[in-house]
Amino acid sequence: MASSKKMIFLYGAGGHAKVIVDIIEKENRHELAFIVDDRPGLKGKTLLDYPIIGGREELFKISKRPLKAVVSIGENQAREIVANWLSDHGFGFASVIHPSASIARDVKIGYGTVIMANVAVNACTRIGNHAVINTGASIDHDCTIGDYVHIAPGAVLCGTVRVGKLSLVGAGSVIIPNIKIGENALIGAGTTVHYDLVDGAKIVGPRAGRVDG
Repeated sequence: MASSKKMIFLYGAGGHAKVIVDIIEKENRHELAFIVDDRPGLKGKTLLDYPIIGGREELFKISKRPLKAVVSIGENQAREIVANWLSDHGFGFASVIHPSASIARDVKIGYGTVIMANVAVNACTRIGNHAVINTGASIDHDCTIGDYVHIAPGAVLCGTVRVGKLSLVGAGSVIIPNIKIGENALIGAGTTVHYDLVDGAKIVGPRAGRVDG
């Protein structure tokens, strides 16, 4: 009997990809065909026993029909660049969700998004495309997470928080209810955010001391 799993590939062979490989194996909805990475010297090697075929040229040689991809790059801007290139060349995207994640039934999740182990996402939350919700993060009710956002391990978003496109919410940080975070903002690890942040803001420290923005 033919497998009902959908074939996908990863673009990016770093540490972030290792975690996504584990999710794919545990989720058991997809079959990982290969990994693409443009960096010299990786072609012909493996990552957790999956072949790294090389970069973009090799992708077109090996893929006779466009498979769906997961961009396995943790850095937001780099993930956006690769995702846009893949989209421009006819590739679609798969989202992967660790089976230990607790996702409310009405949560909306965009394409290409990765949700890692022990994440909690509560009711009426919307998560955009190519977002990363990293290990143990907690997102409460009525939150909105933009495209290419990275919510780092252990971060806590209270209810009705909005996080703009390309922003990074650092590990162990806390955003209190009803806060709006602009696009391309950076919230340092361990920061508690008590006020709205404009586009490009950068803040660090337990009481959200501002760096710039």
